[in-house]
Amino acid sequence: MKRDKIFKLAELFCGPGGLSLGLTSASLSDKGGKRYSIKSVWANDIDEDSCNTYARNIHGGDRSNVVCAPVETINFEKIPRFDVLAFGFPCNDFSIVGEQKGFSGKYGPLYTYGVKAINIHNPKWFIAENVNGLQSANNGKAFEKILNDLEMAGKGYRITAHLYKFEDYGVPQTRHRIVIIGIRKDLELKFKVPAPTTKNKYITAREAIEYPPIPENAPNNEITKQSETVIERLKHIPPGENVWYAGVPKHLRLNVQKARMSQIYKRLHPDKPAYTITGSGGGGTHAYHWKENRALTNRERARIQTFPDDFVFEGSKESARKQIGMAVPSRGAQIIAEAVLKTFAGIPYDWIAPKITNGNGNGMSQPKLFETKILQSA
Repeated sequence: MKRDKIFKLAELFCGPGGLSLGLTSASLSDKGGKRYSIKSVWANDIDEDSCNTYARNIHGGDRSNVVCAPVETINFEKIPRFDVLAFGFPCNDFSIVGEQKGFSGKYGPLYTYGVKAINIHNPKWFIAENVNGLQSANNGKAFEKILNDLEMAGKGYRITAHLYKFEDYGVPQTRHRIVIIGIRKDLELKFKVPAPTTKNKYITAREAIEYPPIPENAPNNEITKQSETVIERLKHIPPGENVWYAGVPKHLRLNVQKARMSQIYKRLHPDKPAYTITGSGGGGTHAYHWKENRALTNRERARIQTFPDDFVFEGSKESARKQIGMAVPSRGAQIIAEAVLKTFAGIPYDWIAPKITNGNGNGMSQPKLFETKILQSA
């Protein structure tokens, strides 16, 4: 029997570990019985609570290889060797919500530290994640440069970028993110975007939160005490609607003259996937139960992000909310990781053409949209 292949994983901007949880949950065997899996060996983030959460849940409580420090201070020469790099580089300057500063912002250039790590370690493959707004930042030039820099990093990588709609992949949430997979060119492998698994048969918010019921002793499940005004306001908002609903009495409406964000006091619809769970924002942005007049608990938010009930978020309730909202849904990450492992194992799988491409299917610069059509891999 051939020796099993365990890819050693390093991660930048790791957050609480949603991406790593998905990657390390992926495993499979080829026809010869060789096992392919992923193991986390090192991670970095700047947020102390996130580092503690990651260490507890991904590294079994060991903080020795979870470095909590600004990425600018990391000496990449001294970190453990790794086969795969994951980095969901900060999206603040690429998000379509608020100013799109792109490379001119504080966070825009941080992807270059992923490039630096690749240049030094030449991993077999990498996975990078960011918001949909990345495509339009700096009039599209930011995305083009990022893709080019990743292709040319280290020994050179074959890039496949795709806009994943995670509700199509078993996540009970309309969360759309760009995921970039790069496989080292000398390995002569081509990753294909895995076909959706739950398209047109979405998992609903009710299914995610109520089935099975959340255990009474589940961590991070404290209910937020709502003010009488918020409770009264929610009573007039039907499932799936927000504070701008016409049936909200005048005295309970918000006095906002300009933009009206659709998620303000928006209740989930029990028979549809949740809207995107966010990690920041003031009153009205916490995601609200479809029937009970309250915001979701962090455990309910975590279920929508596909974290298991025994995944503990360290820190305050507000810190946990931030960690959950910023994370990559682990179930979606696992499906992508399994497709990468199948690529290395030579196992066929259903796939679709990438929605972001340069016309030759490699997800490079000059992005344009493609019709998605399920194809069978060779």
